[in-house]
Amino acid sequence: MEQNYEFKLDKLTVGYEGKPLIRDITLSLEKGRILTLIGPNGAGKSTILKSIARQLAALGGRMYFGEKDLAACSREELARTMAVVLTDRLHTELMTCRDVVAFGRYPYTGRFGLLSAEDKEKIESAMELVHVQELSEKDYGRISDGQRQRVLLARAICQEPELLILDEPTSYLDIKYKLEFLSILLKLQKEKGLTVIMSLHELELVSQVSDRILCVRGEYADRYGTPEEILQEEYICGLFGIPKELQRSDLGKEILSSILI
Repeated sequence: MEQNYEFKLDKLTVGYEGKPLIRDITLSLEKGRILTLIGPNGAGKSTILKSIARQLAALGGRMYFGEKDLAACSREELARTMAVVLTDRLHTELMTCRDVVAFGRYPYTGRFGLLSAEDKEKIESAMELVHVQELSEKDYGRISDGQRQRVLLARAICQEPELLILDEPTSYLDIKYKLEFLSILLKLQKEKGLTVIMSLHELELVSQVSDRILCVRGEYADRYGTPEEILQEEYICGLFGIPKELQRSDLGKEILSSILI
């Protein structure tokens, strides 16, 4: 039976200023699945995500979502297909948190950017889902990093994307909101068939939410597979360069046991 692949990379090469960082990334992801990128700091996970989101120009290869060639999509079509939450700071001036969330509806409002009653309802629903209603009238520039992350997630949700791109989305969240965030992702995956591509550095969370994992190290994507295939002790220790003495220490054993399958 043929697989229903929705997202595909065909020999994607990414980098900066014409210099390749990671070459020939090839993978297929089924509709409604969660793909997580893992690897050492500086390996290029953010570069891959920015290239998929077209915030960086790909240096080679193709990207597909369903029948769409993402590189050929207009900005309007891309905004209706994909929502993006990256680690880069959003520069705002005198904008409330509700204003920031409302940006998620503008791909649907036409040239005048007028929000309908339905748009406003979707904004409130998204803010309620991630519990940021109490921040609604606060200046976005004056809230904490963790609160900003939740507001940006609400913006992405009310955009109603088919594909969600997230770069280290739990970095600034405390444990309560990490768990809440991941439960929201799983709910959207189950109820909306949302396809998610994200990076995480908390490996203990990766096995809980990921359908597929892409490992990034060196000039080529190192490995692609299921959590069961990837989260093995010898491989993970090699991927992150964990010395033998740390692996054998009591703390190392405890941490690795929380990660591995």
